[in-house]
Amino acid sequence: MKIPKSLLVDPEKNSVYGSFAVAVSIWAFSYSVIFGQVLILAYYAVWLPLILVDYRRFLRHLSSAWLPLLFAAYVCFSVFWSQAPGVTARTSIQYFSHIACAYVAARTVSVRTLTIGALIGIFVVLLYSLRVGNYSEDVLDGTYNFVGAFASKNQIGFVASLGIYFCVVFIAFYRRGWLSVILAVPIVLLSAYLLVIAHSATSMASIPAVLALVALLAMSKLLSRRYRRVIFLVGAGLLIVVAFVALNLGLMDFVLGLFGKDSTLTGRTYLWEQGWNAVQKAPILGVGYAAYWVQGFAEAERLWNEFYITTRTGFHFHNTYIEALVELGFVGATTVSLIMLRTLYGHVSAVIFRAWQADSVILFGVMVLLLIRSFVEVEILNPYIMGSFLMYFSFFKLARLPVTRTRWSPAFEQAEAAKREAAWPRHVDGPAAANPS
Repeated sequence: MKIPKSLLVDPEKNSVYGSFAVAVSIWAFSYSVIFGQVLILAYYAVWLPLILVDYRRFLRHLSSAWLPLLFAAYVCFSVFWSQAPGVTARTSIQYFSHIACAYVAARTVSVRTLTIGALIGIFVVLLYSLRVGNYSEDVLDGTYNFVGAFASKNQIGFVASLGIYFCVVFIAFYRRGWLSVILAVPIVLLSAYLLVIAHSATSMASIPAVLALVALLAMSKLLSRRYRRVIFLVGAGLLIVVAFVALNLGLMDFVLGLFGKDSTLTGRTYLWEQGWNAVQKAPILGVGYAAYWVQGFAEAERLWNEFYITTRTGFHFHNTYIEALVELGFVGATTVSLIMLRTLYGHVSAVIFRAWQADSVILFGVMVLLLIRSFVEVEILNPYIMGSFLMYFSFFKLARLPVTRTRWSPAFEQAEAAKREAAWPRHVDGPAAANPS
């Protein structure tokens, strides 16, 4: 049986396969640590073979992806100055291939298909965590939190917050009848329940802000382009002023107190200080990608011990930019920051300064969520995690590819024109038209 390639690579026709591929990817991002390399191989299997189906699709406008490709190349070249070259070589290749998968996904999957696949994958992931039902005690703040099948409350909190987000945007922009709403309700309820019992302050604080911003952008559709520009510029200025005043009035401590946190952010400020001290040793190029948290290295062992990380793995500085500075120096931190800022500006400018598009509103909301979390988590610098996949998917979606149309031969076009002319009713003037007899 021959399968039309459009069912695999055409964003307008591959909703079934695309949703399946996204769901498999989310399962791999969530539980590859538990189920091993088989999930990573499945992740590669649903994306990379599509290059062979229609390679021209991926070569078209490849230059638009120069910034992520430059960053991926820099990550790979860091093996030459890495303090753990073996670890850097392996992890950098994984990160490069991860970016390649996100590129293939962006060229073959629509934002609507991404949303549907994410909902399916997140629902299955959360159901499995609910079935596992593990709780974990946070020795730093003394709380007892639900972690499910994940390693920490922040990981399951991120997945649950994405479940809420994609449910809301699916109902708001992509639903087709009440059946879509009925199917989305169990997912949003399960996501909200697990988010609450996980007690992830970052996720609970960020998702309402992102949804409010998406709602404002959705309502901007009612305004003309000129008014959207004015309101956006004024609103952005007011937001900066309010944030500055709030920080100087001590409102940050009040907000943190609502979520049971203090000004140290459960030891994060001390961890940031240690990270900044590590930056001073190699400020330009860093110590090498993934070359700091290596077993046997004195500083990593000391911090694992101070923060009670008995597994001696899966830890970071809880700040994307400090982590990037330590591993990749100012060059790498600047590059990854430019990727995030370019993606944010690209999608918000598509909404405010060009024709209003639901896809850009949704991806802008995803990027704002990642931006908020980037100050307290590290979710865009590692391979096989949802944050980095969504960021690069959103970046590659900035390139608007022309719609591929079928080319007909001149003979076929002439035959079709003759058929249309024969089918068109002829008008007869004069007495004969009034009296055919």
